[in-house]
Amino acid sequence: MSSNVPINNRPDLTAPTPQNTPLTNAPLTREALSRPTVGTIGEDDEDGVKDLASNPALAAMMQSKLSGLVGRSSGYIESLPDHIKRRVEGLKGLQVDHAKVEADFQKEILELEKKYAERYRPLYTRRAEIIAGSVEPSFEEVKKGEESDPPEEDEDEPKEPKASLADAQAPANSEKGIPEFWLTALKNHVALSELITERDEDALKALSDIRMSYLPGTQAGFKLQFHFGSNEFFTNTLLTKTYYYQDEVGYSGDLVYDHAEGDKIEWKEDKDLTHKIETKKQRNKNTNQTRTVKRSVPVESFFNFFSPPKPPKDDDADEEADFDELDERLELDYQVGEDLKDRIIPHAVDFFTGKALAYEDDLLDDEEFDEDDEDDDDEDEDEPPARRTQLGASAGSQMAGSQDPQECKQQ
Repeated sequence: MSSNVPINNRPDLTAPTPQNTPLTNAPLTREALSRPTVGTIGEDDEDGVKDLASNPALAAMMQSKLSGLVGRSSGYIESLPDHIKRRVEGLKGLQVDHAKVEADFQKEILELEKKYAERYRPLYTRRAEIIAGSVEPSFEEVKKGEESDPPEEDEDEPKEPKASLADAQAPANSEKGIPEFWLTALKNHVALSELITERDEDALKALSDIRMSYLPGTQAGFKLQFHFGSNEFFTNTLLTKTYYYQDEVGYSGDLVYDHAEGDKIEWKEDKDLTHKIETKKQRNKNTNQTRTVKRSVPVESFFNFFSPPKPPKDDDADEEADFDELDERLELDYQVGEDLKDRIIPHAVDFFTGKALAYEDDLLDDEEFDEDDEDDDDEDEDEPPARRTQLGASAGSQMAGSQDPQECKQQ
């Protein structure tokens, strides 16, 4: 039973300091709160590091031991008096109510997104008609498009203003619409460009439209719809990919990705872009006769996007499975879906013209690249900048089979 004497009047009772409490009052960052602290390695410890490097089994054992310490209590909360523990439990109760409000907030955001998706719908329909060539853009539409691009500035010589295209007419028997619009737009997205192989391009030339719709009712998620014209590779005129979110919001108050499902592609004979036929000769050891064996081997392809990886289930745990690789594939698959939903579909013409690439570079500069020291400015001046991608240099290879349950913010 706890005493009623205030804790600050009991000199003999001193709550132990939590093991990760800093000696200074510097604010803790999110990384500092989520990672165990490890002392720096000095020169005297170099032999121990070499021993770990030369003994993988020992290193694995040490890693296992360290992993077991993550999240373990320091004993500070358990040492508090009961009346203070009771207050902590009260705060937890308030947090439960806060989580319910967060869930309602996310549901209202989702309903708002659905409302505006209906307002976007006629614009996307009009866009699809112009791309297909069934209609021509109006005078007003062309003028708005011309006015949306600021004039190019040239310090040396001012350029003459461009002639307006608002009154231009298509010549007789000219090609309809905008050929290869979606193929070009997808290839101008840094991550998707690495998923599209040369073999895929002929099939993607038949891609006439990409749409997005939210799942009906209260179910959280969205569906991507790829519309195709007739082509030599598959018979589907519509391929869909559906992303599902969990019913409960995540710790940060955002919807949490659960899994994705894609349509089965009905490939025409010998036209499967996700596989290739390998031919090998086998020799019989007894008769010395040879035979030719053909087998289908999976290959990298954009169309693996419709066969997404499946998150592992608790009852399917396999110690031999490479969960790190699966996590990377899940994360990439989820990120590509979100980029299609939030960036490529709404701003398709900017990806087609390349205008979106300037904004993509700005995002990469802000998020992924640290500022260099002044001393490095003079180095490698003649070196071309390395190509940068949002999802890593190995994006294409990661999709060769086909997201980490990531938390996703409703935009």
